[in-house]
Amino acid sequence: MTKLWGGRFKQGTAADVEDYTQSVSYDSALYDQDIRGSQAHARMLARQGVLTQEEAQILTDGLDKIRADIEDETFSWKKEMEDVHMNIESRLTELVGDVGKKLHTGRSRNDQVALDFRLFVSDRLRVWHELCVKLAAGFLAQAKKHRQTLLPGCTHMQPAQPVSLAQHLLAYAWMFTRDAERLIDCEKRTRISPLGAAALAGTTYPLDPALVAEQLGMYGTFHNSMDAVSDRDFVLEALFCASTIMMHLSRFCEEIIYWANPAFGFVRLPDAYATGSSIMPQKKNPDVAELMRGKVGRVYGNLTAMLTILKGLPLTYNRDLQEDKEPFLDTDTTVSASLSLMEGQLAALTFDTERMNDALRKGFLNATELADYLVGKGIPFREAHNITGHAVALAEDRGVRLEELQLSDLKNLCDRIEEDVYGVLDYAAAVARRNAPGGTGPQSVARQISDLEAWLAGAAGTFSK
Repeated sequence: MTKLWGGRFKQGTAADVEDYTQSVSYDSALYDQDIRGSQAHARMLARQGVLTQEEAQILTDGLDKIRADIEDETFSWKKEMEDVHMNIESRLTELVGDVGKKLHTGRSRNDQVALDFRLFVSDRLRVWHELCVKLAAGFLAQAKKHRQTLLPGCTHMQPAQPVSLAQHLLAYAWMFTRDAERLIDCEKRTRISPLGAAALAGTTYPLDPALVAEQLGMYGTFHNSMDAVSDRDFVLEALFCASTIMMHLSRFCEEIIYWANPAFGFVRLPDAYATGSSIMPQKKNPDVAELMRGKVGRVYGNLTAMLTILKGLPLTYNRDLQEDKEPFLDTDTTVSASLSLMEGQLAALTFDTERMNDALRKGFLNATELADYLVGKGIPFREAHNITGHAVALAEDRGVRLEELQLSDLKNLCDRIEEDVYGVLDYAAAVARRNAPGGTGPQSVARQISDLEAWLAGAAGTFSK
């Protein structure tokens, strides 16, 4: 088959070379962006007098027909045509005749693929954003149900202080708001049109890149033609955003995996998001959470792969850049599915509040309350810390909880301790006192809920175009 670029070649491409160099097996996913970009380019050429209006209309109508064929799955993708661009252009020429050969006037595959991929990544960032917003809303919904539920808050994976389950869940909600905002920021730099840069040096045709950008709902155009065709920073940024999203998902997966273990028993796994064992009938495994935690590695790997691809490339376009699509496509599949699955799993989770409450009584989570109580009695914090440490050691030796020590035992450690200390050592009271901004107290949690509701109300429509 004659290549669209084959005029100076005397021999055809070897079959194994075609297999090795083709990208249509995966970049066909960019067909809609390619068609939209080509239609905008054709209309711009007509506006600038490079094509007639009639020719532009023939081209745009032909491209609409190709889109319909692709979506009806009647389009024949040809490996010999190498990529999505050549497949569409070749078919367009078959449909409309020689006018199809004019479509590529004033552009190169170098700026064409950069445009297509920027549009594709931008479109997917918007989907990720929507999914992050929904997940943040899911955490908020669960948090609102559990303002009064208490559980051990941990540092070093050891019991530290009592917190509300609402506070714990809201921490994840805030993570995904940051992810959503990060995606908006990334998309601003992604949705910039490189079309008009041509191969690397610009073109002699009187093009209007701004018109193409306007038609495609992009924020602006390139500043430097060499940078325009070789830049893939937008892919790196998107992959970093994806890696951060997956990291946040993995952290909650880790909690689910621990909490579902009967030794914790804090959550009951929904049947729809768990699997069984082929040999042990009693098992209910958190496989969705485990797989999601495992898939973080492939997303991190895709980011590392892209960094490695770019690190040694001189200006401008190099064929190495063909390797930018598969890492992103794989990442998109992983991130989109993971966010969607976590939203469903989170909504279906049930929390065992009694097990959480029982766990509060293990690990002396109210020790800080005793130290703060002593500070309130005029004792310097470091001395109060030391006294409390002795109280914990005494309770540990006797096999009782801190609040089960006799008042006489506590007074032997510090004569300023009075009967009112037992109210301070109550776990619910400990949580209720922490209403400083961002704290776990009910007033602070209520403020967070209000702030998140306001954020969610403004989260839709945050993209400029």
